[in-house]
Amino acid sequence: MARLLQAPPKFNPSEWDIANKMQRASTESQKSSSERTIAESQRLLDEVEKTTRKTQSDVNKKIEQRREEIKFWKQELDNKLEQIVHETEVLLSFKTRLEKSLESCEEPLIVAQKCLLNRQRRAGIDLVHDEVEQELVKEVEVLQGVIALLGRTLEQTNEQIRLNRSAKYNLEMDLKDKFTALMIDDYCASLTNNTPDIRYADDAVKIEGNFVSPEDWIDFSNVNVEKAEKQRNNSLALRALIDGILSQTANDMRKQCEAVNVAFRSRVKEVKDAKHKLETLLAMRQCATHPSTGFVKVMDEIASQEKNIAALKKAIADKEGPVKVAQTRLEARNHRPSVELCYDTVQYKLISEVQEITKNIQRLKDTLAQAETELKGLSRRQLSLEEEIQVKENTLYIDEVLCMQMRESVYIKNF
Repeated sequence: MARLLQAPPKFNPSEWDIANKMQRASTESQKSSSERTIAESQRLLDEVEKTTRKTQSDVNKKIEQRREEIKFWKQELDNKLEQIVHETEVLLSFKTRLEKSLESCEEPLIVAQKCLLNRQRRAGIDLVHDEVEQELVKEVEVLQGVIALLGRTLEQTNEQIRLNRSAKYNLEMDLKDKFTALMIDDYCASLTNNTPDIRYADDAVKIEGNFVSPEDWIDFSNVNVEKAEKQRNNSLALRALIDGILSQTANDMRKQCEAVNVAFRSRVKEVKDAKHKLETLLAMRQCATHPSTGFVKVMDEIASQEKNIAALKKAIADKEGPVKVAQTRLEARNHRPSVELCYDTVQYKLISEVQEITKNIQRLKDTLAQAETELKGLSRRQLSLEEEIQVKENTLYIDEVLCMQMRESVYIKNF
């Protein structure tokens, strides 16, 4: 307890003096260090402020440059999108033209096929593979070829429309991203040090794995623009091709249709001429046995021949009396008695008369047989001519009424 109350040790004056000197020296050193720190801090403050302002200014410029780049590519994408949309709309109208043209081929093809089918009903010698049939077959081939060509072109057009829409989709997606990026950079450009909603963001400087390089960013939009331009050029070329195809196919169909119509008109004229000649032959026929007599009607010729046959038969019948008289006289004179059975002049004349009448009857019978043969020939020719005229009438009905009237509905127009 006595120790606890012991007085602290005493320092001598020299120690006190040294301690004071050390305090002053330490204070001066600390003051100098503090002054240096203040000076360094001020310098650092100025440097950091300048650096921060300069960096922030540079960042603001970069953001503005980036905004301009985005605006540039956005404008490029907008232009290409407008072009590809317009081109697709025009190509859709060309698709409609193709569809209408393809649809318009159906009726001419059906008409041509019906004409070929109807012409199979021609009879006899008129069932001929004539120029009309050749042109109709060619017309069917032309129409089928046109339908196939238009079908392939329509498929190509549908594919090009799909490619255009694909390019449009890529442009729209790129534009959507560009719009979002521009909105974000506009927001960033609007931020200042005094903006109320600025905040700390953890891991803000972290580079994510899905970041792309500026070169890749440019290439991405450039590829979209180039693809859109390529499809637009392809679409333009396809439209020119469609124009040429529609024009050429319409001309081909129109030309072939007219060729068929000309062949029909020519054939109808030929059949009418042939029918007229047959009717003339039926009405008038030159006598082969008497050329100098000119032409007589077949019907009159038949009537004359029938009269001739009747006259021949009557003449034969009329000779029965004279031959019977002559034969009766000869038979009676054969009963003369004894020396009276003389071969006198009467007997000679009677025998000569019987022979003459018999010979003339045979001549009449031969002529009658020939006349009957001629009558049969005339009747057969009459029937043959009438049948042939009927064939021609059937052909004219098929070609002129069924086919040509049906073809009047065919109209080839440009689409």
